[in-house]
Order: sequence, then C-alpha cells, then structure tokens
Amino acid sequence: MTAQDLRPATAPATRRTAKKARTPSAPAAPGRLARRIRENLVAYLFLGAGVVLFAVFSWYPIVRGALLGFQQVNFAEPAQWVGLDNYQRLFDDPLFVTAWRNTGYFTLLALVFGFAAPFLTAVVLNEFRHGRAYLRMTVYLPVMLPPIVTMLLWRWFYDPGPGLFNNVLEIFHLPVQQWLESENMAMVSLVLVSTWANMGTTTLIYLAALGGIPGELYEAAELDGASVRQRLWHVTLPQMRFILMITLLLQIIGTMQVFVEPFVLTGGGPNEATVTVMLLLYRYAFVYNDFGLASAMSTVLFVVLGLFALVYLRLTRTKG
Repeated sequence: MTAQDLRPATAPATRRTAKKARTPSAPAAPGRLARRIRENLVAYLFLGAGVVLFAVFSWYPIVRGALLGFQQVNFAEPAQWVGLDNYQRLFDDPLFVTAWRNTGYFTLLALVFGFAAPFLTAVVLNEFRHGRAYLRMTVYLPVMLPPIVTMLLWRWFYDPGPGLFNNVLEIFHLPVQQWLESENMAMVSLVLVSTWANMGTTTLIYLAALGGIPGELYEAAELDGASVRQRLWHVTLPQMRFILMITLLLQIIGTMQVFVEPFVLTGGGPNEATVTVMLLLYRYAFVYNDFGLASAMSTVLFVVLGLFALVYLRLTRTKG
C-alpha cells in the first residue's frame, strides 16, 4: 500500500470547499447602527432648519419682491397684475436717472477717499512697533458707533453756525463753507462721513494682510537700496493685489446701497443733489405708497449688484 492510498478521500473536496467558503462579515452592532442613524438624523435636522430659515427670511422675500415689481400694490386694495408698467414708469421718472448718477458719483468719491485712506492708514500703523493694539482700537472705534449717532455728530460738525468745521476755518481766517447746503459740497461731505464711519473694518483687513507678507521680501528690498515708496510699490502692492481687488468690489457693492447718510443729513437735497437709489426706493415705498414701483427699483438694483457679485465670486474662485 502506497502513501497516496493512505490519504483521506475527502481531502480534495475539503480544500475546494475551503476555497469557496468565505467568512461572513460580522454584522454591525445594533447600538452602533442606531447611533449612526441618530447622528445623521440630527445633522439633517440642523441642515433642514437652516434651509427653512433661508427660504423664509431670504429667498422668499427676494422672489416676492421680484413679483411685486409686476403688480400694483399699496396694501390698501388687492394687488393687480400690471406687467411691465412699473418698469415703464420707473424709467420715465427723471429722478431715476438722477438717483443713479448721484449714486455713481458717491461711489466714485468713496473709492477716491474711502479706498485709499484705509490702505494708507494700515501701512502707517504697520510701521509702529509700540502701541499698535491701542492704535487699532482707535481706528476701529467709529465702526462701533450706531449709524444714527454718527450722523448726528457729523451734522453738528457741518453746522453752518456753531459747527466745528466752520469754527476751525474761522480760526485760520478762511471762508466758511455751506457743507450740506451747497450742491457742490453736499456729496463730498457725505463721502467724508461714510469714510470716517466705515474705514475701521477695512483698515484691520489690510493690517492682517500686511502681517502675512514675508519679512524677507522687505529685507531683500532694503539690501538692494529700495526706498519706502519703492518697497510699497514693488513689494506691498503686488503681495496685496488680491485683497485690494476684493475690498474694491465689496466697497462698490456697499457704497451703491448708501442710504443712511443722505436720509439723515440732507434728505436728498439740496435740489436733489444727494438723492440716491436707496433713498429714491424709500420714497417710492413709504412716501408715495407705491410698493410696486419700489419693488421694480429694487429689482434693477439687485441685477446691477448681482453683476458685481459675480465678479467677486469669480475672483475668489480663481484665487482658491
């Protein structure tokens, strides 16, 4: 009898069965599966709550406002569908062109003053080695004031009688100015108020960006004999190009919605020289009680600002 005859006859079958047999994966513990479902359920509940809040308080008002632009609405009678009549009346209103022209003028002046001033302030503050935190707080203080308080304070500054600015001019024997009563000076005066009240936030953004610039670049520029102006032009500006572009677009979007300054300080005068898009929209809705025309005006403004928002999103996506 050979050794082959002594092997068990079932061995090959056993090996084949072992190859086919697979160890089944252990089922998930009931407690772990329940916990996973519960965690996902809570996440979906929070997500659903956020979607509902956005839908009710953000998306619905936008859609509702767009629809009101095609209706005659005064909330005293049922709304009537009028199609494009509101837009026709809007474009025929002479104040529509005046408001956009004044808004564009305000935005341009705000870019000249309000865009350069925070950047230069941040560059100067960044050079200080002592008291930097105190100076930052000082620059940011106007942002913490309520807008109405700021407007009332500056109304006293601009007062043609006992106002601070005219008193200073009289001390230096300079002619006093009609800051808010002159058509030529009123818009400039509003821009100065807006710049002073809002530059703190932008200044802090620029300071954070300046802190992220590698010091080796400035050291190399100094070794090459670069002056302060050359370091600013060849090092600081290129390194902050993206931040400057983003703040520029955000400032355009913000200044085109200016309302508080002309509403409190000038009321749109003198001679409609400071009436802006938002102020005219307010008049349509709450002075003339024509909410359909006001909604049409808001839709036009929404489209214009949406174009700038698309540019902003494109820039941020390119950077990312």
